[in-house]
Amino acid sequence: MTPGIDAPRRSLLATLLGLCALCACALPEFAHAQAAGFPSRPITIVVPYPPGGTTDVLARTLQEPMQRFLGQPVIVENKPGAAAVLGAKFVANAPGDGYTLLFPNNGLVISPQISKEANYDALKDFAPVSLVSLQPMILTTNPVVPATNVRELIAHAKANPGKLEYATAGPASFGHLATELFSQQAGIQMVHVPYKGQAPTTQAILTGESKVLLSTTSSQMNAFIKEGKVRMLGVASKKASPLAPGAAPIAETLPGFEAEVWFGLVAPKGTPAPVIAKLNDAVVKALALPEVQQKFEIAGAAATGSTPAEFARRIADEYGIWTAVIRDAKIEGK
Repeated sequence: MTPGIDAPRRSLLATLLGLCALCACALPEFAHAQAAGFPSRPITIVVPYPPGGTTDVLARTLQEPMQRFLGQPVIVENKPGAAAVLGAKFVANAPGDGYTLLFPNNGLVISPQISKEANYDALKDFAPVSLVSLQPMILTTNPVVPATNVRELIAHAKANPGKLEYATAGPASFGHLATELFSQQAGIQMVHVPYKGQAPTTQAILTGESKVLLSTTSSQMNAFIKEGKVRMLGVASKKASPLAPGAAPIAETLPGFEAEVWFGLVAPKGTPAPVIAKLNDAVVKALALPEVQQKFEIAGAAATGSTPAEFARRIADEYGIWTAVIRDAKIEGK
């Protein structure tokens, strides 16, 4: 008997505890039943950037094959604003039923640390579905820099501290964070020169206005490299990448260094695991299609699927990496 509780209350308490236990047992069955009928209506993929960009192109490339594998329409909806924060917040607050998804990139873990408007938690407010693609950064210099590989660049920078300028697409951009990570691991000091977007950084490295650029590949940049107008020193993927032919991994000189733009698919927290599994299956099957891989390659990205757990680990790992870089480099957003 429970001290201090009379018989009627003990009876009510026992009934409530029994109901709670019954509900707990029923939850897994409910989740499986929900997944069995999923999807029964259209699914919306929110792209937190304007139409026409790489994120939008990749999401729309997956649209038709995902429809085919899921048996329901897949709608791609652009919700740009506040450096992708608006779209992310919209999905974070959506029901966890698998019908509203987010197509983010690395900004998912970076924005909450530098944006006052981002009041979501990348680790707690989303359920990872799958990694979708990887886009390695390449390290390039203007030919006036007396370096033909990563080791020589580091040696030159150490001999000339604070005299080598590096270009980025803006403060707190992924290129900014990645170059700061490179500098920290290499033990060098370079001068940050922020531009408004990626196109001006290419022009800056071409003219020599800035001397170093760590950015994603592009057809224009590849052309400049082939013409000898820009020198490519390495690629920031763990292994050599077909997207940067001939480039040795920077990690061969700086063990562990990696900086790749990723794109993926996440659902709101609370989405049942069986629903996540169905979505993951559709994404992975779509990414295995040759026509999808070809379109991704044209966009400068490598189609790369994963399990939900693998994607969750990548998000958690990067959260720790970029938190340290932002803190140590004193990077501030808006």
